[in-house]
Amino acid sequence: MFDILTLLQCLLPEIKVTTMRQLSQIIMAMLAMSGRVTMLGISRWTLSGGSYRTVIRFFRTVIPWATVFWVFFRRHLFCPNDVYLLAGDEVVISKAGKKTYGLDRFFSSLTSKPISGLSFFTLSLVSVQQRHSFPIQIEQVIKSDVEKSIVSPIPEVKPQEKPGRGRPKGSKNKNKQEVIFTSELLRIQKMINELFKLIANFIPLTYLVVDGHFGNNNALQMARQVKLHIISKLRHDSALYIPYQHPDPNHRSRRKYGDKLDWRNIAGEYLRQSSIDEDIKTDIYQMTLLHKE
Repeated sequence: MFDILTLLQCLLPEIKVTTMRQLSQIIMAMLAMSGRVTMLGISRWTLSGGSYRTVIRFFRTVIPWATVFWVFFRRHLFCPNDVYLLAGDEVVISKAGKKTYGLDRFFSSLTSKPISGLSFFTLSLVSVQQRHSFPIQIEQVIKSDVEKSIVSPIPEVKPQEKPGRGRPKGSKNKNKQEVIFTSELLRIQKMINELFKLIANFIPLTYLVVDGHFGNNNALQMARQVKLHIISKLRHDSALYIPYQHPDPNHRSRRKYGDKLDWRNIAGEYLRQSSIDEDIKTDIYQMTLLHKE
């Protein structure tokens, strides 16, 4: 109890003393309890001064959580000699009932299907040396009316027509950097900009790490607009090509694209590191690939 209060002293400029005392009680209860965390369960595991009404009063208090997380990280967790990556991920929690704010159907990767629950998107700072993730900014995902009204259309079965040779008449080149962002990408971009204002260049951030859902051009352009490079999972059907190399090094060729990448059979010349840990072999490849668009 007293150790937690000591760690929370750095938060006094951001939250009140009473709120900090309530927070320390809730932290102790959450570390001790098991199972699903509820306000009633927290009140049963707290010491004196942590009644159910006190817990309700705490969660009704408006707290600048992003600032609180950042101040705590900078005071107790930051390592000046470490390299940090910015990582973003969405978490879906199942929830019953009908009155909870933001309750909707979201896709859960654990069950591989949409479930009724709550969704939260989190931005974290990942330490490369410590291999730890430190959440900094968390925002609940609220579906807009436009997102709720979108229904995936049933594709019409049309007879396949043989396309003509060459480029269709009247077609024009499209700038792949000019894309229309979805509400999801706009929300993430807004969170990243707010995070940059919060940390005020205290930590140099270069890379944004996201899952395979964002392995597309739209997410790439969103990351480039906030001056970040994206690290994501490559789709298995990505049309990537190995740059063509003429067999004769003295001969120059106008050909640009070589063979299409087969990620199940990558040439050994691109292998950079191989390791075995608990009977699991990990091969790391690195190469420069091209896309025709």
